[in-house]
Amino acid sequence: MLKLKVPDMTCGHCASVVSEAVHSVDANAKVDIDLGTKAVSITTSSDPADVTRALAAAGYPAEPN
Repeated sequence: MLKLKVPDMTCGHCASVVSEAVHSVDANAKVDIDLGTKAVSITTSSDPADVTRALAAAGYPAEPN
């Protein structure tokens, strides 16, 4: 499981974009988002670097949580 903090994620729209970015890398990924803590837990078989690159490209840079 990949656990990330996405500091710029502040609303439901942001969470949707983050989820879409993850799914662009792995359509079968399970994405759990907690807006209150800006935490994202991702169950994926994809390379974590690919996921963080996709998030950054979508405008939501992530850091390890």
